[in-house]
Amino acid sequence: MVPGGSQSLVSWTVAKSSSRSGRAARGGRTTPKGGPSTKGVGRYTPAEQSGRYTRPVPTTVRRSAPWFGPAILALMVLGILMILLNYLTVLPGAVSVWYLVAGLVVIFAAFIMATTYR
Repeated sequence: MVPGGSQSLVSWTVAKSSSRSGRAARGGRTTPKGGPSTKGVGRYTPAEQSGRYTRPVPTTVRRSAPWFGPAILALMVLGILMILLNYLTVLPGAVSVWYLVAGLVVIFAAFIMATTYR
């Protein structure tokens, strides 16, 4: 049964939807016009304002000394030469394991230095 008596269901729903006050009949804005949003959802906020900003490290801090690169190369070459000359029996004494160990330690030190090179 439809409230109001003898009206049909269709005419009652049409009359009810057209009599709504405060809403547009078709389309239109659903939020109040103007004014800043208090939530900021979907809005861009600068990193400084949001507190998530990290300053870049100055270039003077990130640079290695000018001698650092050539020192790495010199250590690599020295280690390789030490191992090579050991097997060619050019170094004093006979072929020794200690020359091999010293060459590998020098090469390892060069690799460690290379990981910190900027």
